[in-house]
Amino acid sequence: MAQVTELPKEIKFEAKLGLFDATMIVMGSMIGSGIFIAPSIMAGYMPVPQLLILLWVIGGILTAFGAIAYGELAGMMPKAGGQYVFLREAYNPLLGFLYGWTLFFVIQSGFIAAVAIAFAKYLGVFIPALSENNVILKFNIFGWNYTLNSAQLVGVGVIALLTCINCFGVVFGAFVQNLFTVSKIAAIAVLVFVAFLIGNGNWSNFFENFSIEKFQPIAPPEALSMGFLAAFAVAMSKALFAYDAWNSITFAAEEVKNPHKTVPYSLVLGTIGVMLVYVLANMAYLYILPIKEMAVVPDNRVAAEVAERIFGVIGAQLIAVAIMISTFGCDNGMILAAPRVYYAMAKDGLFFKGAGKLHPKYKTPVNSLILQGIWSSVLTLSGTYSALLTYTAFTSLLFNVLTVIGLFILRKKYPERERPYKAWGYPVVPIIYILVAVFFIIYIIIGDPKSSGFGLLLVLIGIPAYIYWSKTKNNTNTINGERKT
Repeated sequence: MAQVTELPKEIKFEAKLGLFDATMIVMGSMIGSGIFIAPSIMAGYMPVPQLLILLWVIGGILTAFGAIAYGELAGMMPKAGGQYVFLREAYNPLLGFLYGWTLFFVIQSGFIAAVAIAFAKYLGVFIPALSENNVILKFNIFGWNYTLNSAQLVGVGVIALLTCINCFGVVFGAFVQNLFTVSKIAAIAVLVFVAFLIGNGNWSNFFENFSIEKFQPIAPPEALSMGFLAAFAVAMSKALFAYDAWNSITFAAEEVKNPHKTVPYSLVLGTIGVMLVYVLANMAYLYILPIKEMAVVPDNRVAAEVAERIFGVIGAQLIAVAIMISTFGCDNGMILAAPRVYYAMAKDGLFFKGAGKLHPKYKTPVNSLILQGIWSSVLTLSGTYSALLTYTAFTSLLFNVLTVIGLFILRKKYPERERPYKAWGYPVVPIIYILVAVFFIIYIIIGDPKSSGFGLLLVLIGIPAYIYWSKTKNNTNTINGERKT
């Protein structure tokens, strides 16, 4: 009698994250080093205090509107991969793949590298031997000058540590996320409170006579020739950078308890919470620093400048600690979430096969985590992550717009599909998001056509990779007798 061999049981994700965990992943992934630096950069493009605050409000509302639309999609399809799945289902596998491709090779890995370096820079305030000034290696190859410094090695160490932490289960990773997110929100809250309480600032800093005809950016030099709308859009791109990664929790939807409701609620709560944090922080900065001084702060370290004016020399050190806490938690959130996208792509046969496997004990996509960690480390050591972020700042917004448009497509495509959460204000809210976002995309391209064009090119490079993996997938299916049309 022939023995029946049992197939090994498929390892699946376990739903262990609650609403607080999910909200902390949203907020923690968004709040990094941006709020401590970006306001100064934005002030250079838009040196009008009322409009600076308006930029952060618009950015927050736009992000919240996007989160409301994503909430319905996440409630309808609470699968690992989140936005990748939404784009695949609304359009086709190619568009979903191009998003995941860009996320892995540029957006997420570039953000992880940049935030890790930001952590290292501020660690160098306390340990100079670990700063960017400590050059370890320097050489020239065919006219290309390469410099390796201690901060890059610290950045790689941070990525390795957080990757390791997240290999040992989503609960462990979420615990680290909760701890550091609460800590950085508390640090920003203390700075805001103290600034208004004992900062000896000036309320008149919030108001300034403004005329579009006489509008003139302050810095950087390339901004001086920009018109009002282009400068406004480029300044907004810096705010949107600080608001980015709000969709991270959709990637890990399968690991959330009652995801049909928890994921949408966490998206809305997290984005609104971050908007309040950002607006209050900018108000505190403006209360202490007139906007024209904010625009020319050395290295754009506006938070450190504000803290130093309040507390003296120790203030800059306190902010350095706050930024280290913030960037560490931010990197953890991004490292935790994105490998779920690569896992979903691999399960569809559109990424490295090993990335589609979970650890049998910890139920984490260990191979995807390791791949992400290696590539992020390469970018950290190469020093190219900063350029990649510039090139893809608008592509992230472009994919978000396509995803919100996908909400309309999926309502028509799958009208019978259960929707535990329906987008509030539909269709007005998602239409507003689309129109405002498209406006900024157009003017970001006008204001910085070179970076935007190169960013789009990086996305399109993914097409040959898609063709390769599609053929590999089809050949495998044919061999296994599972050919699908």
